[in-house]
Amino acid sequence: MRTFIFLLVLAAIGFGAYEWDVMNYTAPGPAPRDTVVLIKPGEGVSAISQKLFAAGTVINAQLFALDLRVRGQSGALKAGEYAIPAHASESDIADILVSGKSIEHKLTAAEGLTSEMIYNIVKNDPALEGDAGPVPPEGTLLPETYLFTHGTTRAELLERMQRDQAKFVQEQWERRAPGLPLATPDQAVILASVVEKETAIPAERRHIAAVFINRLKLGMKLQSDPTIIYGITRGYPLGRRILQSEINRATPYNTYAIQGLPATPICNPGKDAIAAVLNPAQSNDLYFVADGTGGHVFSDNIAQHEKNVAKWRKIEEQRH
Repeated sequence: MRTFIFLLVLAAIGFGAYEWDVMNYTAPGPAPRDTVVLIKPGEGVSAISQKLFAAGTVINAQLFALDLRVRGQSGALKAGEYAIPAHASESDIADILVSGKSIEHKLTAAEGLTSEMIYNIVKNDPALEGDAGPVPPEGTLLPETYLFTHGTTRAELLERMQRDQAKFVQEQWERRAPGLPLATPDQAVILASVVEKETAIPAERRHIAAVFINRLKLGMKLQSDPTIIYGITRGYPLGRRILQSEINRATPYNTYAIQGLPATPICNPGKDAIAAVLNPAQSNDLYFVADGTGGHVFSDNIAQHEKNVAKWRKIEEQRH
């Protein structure tokens, strides 16, 4: 009888301990605010538990480690950078660490930036690691918003930008319109970079691309101001009007002085500009000039273009 009572007491104690542990495992945690915890590769359950305790997200490191072992989760924890919500329970924390869903950082490379500009953004991002390596060639990076997790290196992200750009350009090249005066995908990127710098209005890109395509077909010079500026500043703002001497000066980029495309891209064009060049609008226009509202007015003959230019100059005079 005594043995039975003893066993009954033990069972009651065990059940009570189990119930307490379950309540403790699922109860709100001690962290008063969201906390970021970095779990490095190779760290074991004890080290991870101590790190969580030090961060104030669990009450007892040894008990949390024991709970993980009892539930068979100790070997399933994954390295990463995790956001632990305020008052997350031990159960919630375990699920987060088992899921492997690390914090995603974000970096935006805007359309029209040069490779050096994007390189500097990557180089100065504190969430990335390692050396960035050399500046990639102009026009080889795809402007996008990139998500990455802790441990990504600067060189890896730049390589990803290059891979994404090469893939997108090839896809667009394979579905290009027939009869374009572009011999290679590289030439398409060069022209797309000029289109990118000529307008910030997405709806205009295919029309401006058509103007340049028409001029190339006729052997006309592109006469694009941004190509002059790139030859002077390598893409940084000029900060003043272009001088007549700069318009007349022959450089590998000045499309007022040279025939055809500039020597290299003058920026990193976005997807829309690349697609616009490879599938331009149907148009006979050969000229465009600013219209004073942020867009452009187009024409297919020099007489109308000169009238449009005169209107633009009046607008400029009124502004100054």
